[in-house]
Amino acid sequence: MSPPTSGKSKESGTARILGSGASGVAELLVFHPVDTVAKRLMSNKAKVSFSTLSPIVFRDYATASLPKKLLSLFPGLGYAAGYKVSQRIYKFGGQPWFNEIITRNYKDEFTRIFGERKGKMMMQATAGSLTGIGEVVLLPLDALKIKRQVNPEAFRGRGVLRIFMEEGTTLYRGWGWTMARNAPGSFALFGASAVTKEYALGVTDYSKATWTQNFIASIAGAVASITIAAPLDTVKTRIQNANFEQKVPGLTVVRDLIRNEGPTAFFKGLTPKILVVGPKLVFSYTLAQSLIPFFGKYV
Repeated sequence: MSPPTSGKSKESGTARILGSGASGVAELLVFHPVDTVAKRLMSNKAKVSFSTLSPIVFRDYATASLPKKLLSLFPGLGYAAGYKVSQRIYKFGGQPWFNEIITRNYKDEFTRIFGERKGKMMMQATAGSLTGIGEVVLLPLDALKIKRQVNPEAFRGRGVLRIFMEEGTTLYRGWGWTMARNAPGSFALFGASAVTKEYALGVTDYSKATWTQNFIASIAGAVASITIAAPLDTVKTRIQNANFEQKVPGLTVVRDLIRNEGPTAFFKGLTPKILVVGPKLVFSYTLAQSLIPFFGKYV
């Protein structure tokens, strides 16, 4: 949620946690299946056709009944819940916090370099980029979620605590690629959203944007973010969904992907992600902006 440009927060930290956490739970219940489909398409190394689509998406449940097929798209829901709720709390609460720090300490520099109007948007984008880089601390939960979605055999009946104890730092595999993806992706997300509000919608105080304005700006930001981050996201997913004992360098993944599947493979799974951007942001970004002020009245 965008803070006022003065750098002073209108919402308490508790209100941000409650509002963004609730939006994460709602988003998870609706969009976890879509995320599973996208991850399985990105992890698939064979050509996708109409005849092979069902086995790729539903795995062992390709010939099962429709209810069982749908339930098969909820693997690793516990890991996904821990990751998604933590991520939304961090992203929706962290970006305004970074923006407040930048505004308080570096506003004059941004204004001098970019001008007042563009400087404000650049501070929003830069705060988003810093938030995205710091998101790497949540990588173990993301890795467990992805493995459970696309490579459940890697768990072999082990519980989450045992996996953390046995695997240790291997759960941070792909951290460099994650940061490389998040930095421009989050920059584009918050930057494009700010540009849309500023130029297309005429909103000067982002914290006073209406529900519709936030929705439109969020769509623009998310489409830009997902598209820009798609190639690195595919590489990160390939690294993370390997078995725990396998260490696959990112450059090896890139080389094999280009050689065996062609450059367009970097954008596998992009279509379902973009198709879900609109309703996903209704649940996450817009819901958070509605709930945070609501909780702010009480905490």
